[in-house]
Amino acid sequence: MIQSPLALAAVIAAATALAFWLDYRFPALGKIGASMLAIIFGAILSNTGLVPVSSVVYDIVLGPVTSVSIAWLLLSVDLRDLAKAGPRMTGAFAIAVTGTVLGALVAAAVYGSQFGDDTWRIAGALTGTYSGGSVNFVSVGREVGLTGTLFAGLNAADAVMTALWLAATLMLPVWLGRFYAPVTEGSDDGATVRARTGNAGEEEDDAASDRRRHHPYFVREGLSALSLANLFAAGIILVFLAEWLGRAVPGVPSILWLTTLALALGHSPLCRDARGAMQLGSVGLHFFFVLIGILSRVSEIVAVGAEVFVFTLIVVAVHGVVVFGAGKLLRLDIGTISVASQAAVGGPSSALAVAISREWRHLILPGVVMGLFGYAVGTYLGLGVAYLLR
Repeated sequence: MIQSPLALAAVIAAATALAFWLDYRFPALGKIGASMLAIIFGAILSNTGLVPVSSVVYDIVLGPVTSVSIAWLLLSVDLRDLAKAGPRMTGAFAIAVTGTVLGALVAAAVYGSQFGDDTWRIAGALTGTYSGGSVNFVSVGREVGLTGTLFAGLNAADAVMTALWLAATLMLPVWLGRFYAPVTEGSDDGATVRARTGNAGEEEDDAASDRRRHHPYFVREGLSALSLANLFAAGIILVFLAEWLGRAVPGVPSILWLTTLALALGHSPLCRDARGAMQLGSVGLHFFFVLIGILSRVSEIVAVGAEVFVFTLIVVAVHGVVVFGAGKLLRLDIGTISVASQAAVGGPSSALAVAISREWRHLILPGVVMGLFGYAVGTYLGLGVAYLLR
């Protein structure tokens, strides 16, 4: 087993690089996407016992690395995209969280006798996490008194299901896209992600050139050491200020401060052309997804029984039927549906991954906004469902 923090960091970085390379090199794997490949590699490392259950490296990736990556990604988006896709995304997200609540109630009805007094606790925690992300799982789970093995097993089941649903929202647009309204792409007039192609200085075939010019992962940027230094300084300072404001104003989560500050800086004259921010943020984001795979440990689910996993599966399955079914009836495009669903189930980072992987750059900011909104409402919804069932 790999125990050295430096070796673990190297493995995570290598898995991330391999995911990007396979995405770029093989068109078939590009349909799966670097995000899903990163999760698969992490799950293989974890479930074969090559990496430990916990490490200070994981804490760093899940904490400051992910926070700085979100800051960089937010620096690279344009607020005008929100005006284009905001109402539809908001509606789709409302449908998604409604599906989560219904899924929790259905699962509680099916498994009420199996878990006894823990049923309301499990349903509340899963409602929270599938309305905005794992932050809400922790907050609701602690509040309702989930303890010991049940907490660990449910957390593992949540990680596995989040990974599976990320795979679903990456692949369902490929399989079902023809049955839905077409995705309305953002224009090339600057009202999308501000990622611009640098001068590659070499001849390429048309397909490769087009992919490099438009795919956010493969755009070539001309960056100086000064530009990189500015990006690193901006990202770290933004995270520091957001954490400080989060402590100074307890009623406002630090992630909301980070979003506000990053968007304000990204639209200021100081940082209006954030070259390289998308690329740096994407790499950090995929470190995070390797960690999702690593935390998807089958052994912990088995320890508390398959029923925990099935309970979780029912919640997400009902969520999926509701959001994709209602989206079809309301003629929402499958891009908006997929990003909104992932914003609810996985949070802003997962919504970003789906939007970027499928090259829906005009949906990046709306997805992030909905994911962050989920942070705010998920705890309330989770506790509401828990106490209703109690």
